[in-house]
Amino acid sequence: MKIEHHLSEELILDYATGALGEGWSVPVATHLALCPACRQRVSAAEAVGGGLLETLSPAAVSSGTLDAVMARLDTEETAGAPAQTAVAHEQGKKPILPEPLRSYAGGDVDGLDWQRLGPVAHQLLIPTGDGETTVRLLKIPAGKPVPEHSHGGLELTLVLSGTYSDATGNYRRGDIQVADENLEHQPHAGAGEDCICLAVTDAPLQFSSFSARLVQPFLNI
Repeated sequence: MKIEHHLSEELILDYATGALGEGWSVPVATHLALCPACRQRVSAAEAVGGGLLETLSPAAVSSGTLDAVMARLDTEETAGAPAQTAVAHEQGKKPILPEPLRSYAGGDVDGLDWQRLGPVAHQLLIPTGDGETTVRLLKIPAGKPVPEHSHGGLELTLVLSGTYSDATGNYRRGDIQVADENLEHQPHAGAGEDCICLAVTDAPLQFSSFSARLVQPFLNI
């Protein structure tokens, strides 16, 4: 497996410093599980950050600071904890969804409760605690296109199985695509295998066709 589309420097730094929200962190962490090159980049960024911390002078804090921090951590862990449903895999069969995504989804692709998305595609909404993003797994049948659309914000798409292509290139397992308001495209699943990908957005998609816009409110996409 050769990964050609990697994380941006901005995503690497935000993830390494803990500045990235939970919804965005899910595809980043999942990409890192598949991409040794980006894991090395994150480790390097964390090392630089740790070195900078060592140069800072200690600062006085109030007596209640520790209690406040621990209370906040407890709240965030409760709100953002992924489902820990255990799913048995066939012996010797490698799961399609790596951790941490598999725990968020509640299992691997064959055991998920997929919901129909339009006439042929399926989706699985994945809850997170950030309240700012929509995280979903998508299953696009082999050889089928996604309706043409642009973006009202940012979209991260990580391929987990199969392939898709658009005007920007070809994407396979482990590849991540960053799309913003400047990109209008129509991803097309490759032939021979359904394309399963993880998509995270912070704004609704903007579909070109009237029929897609008509059903959009009912599909939460």
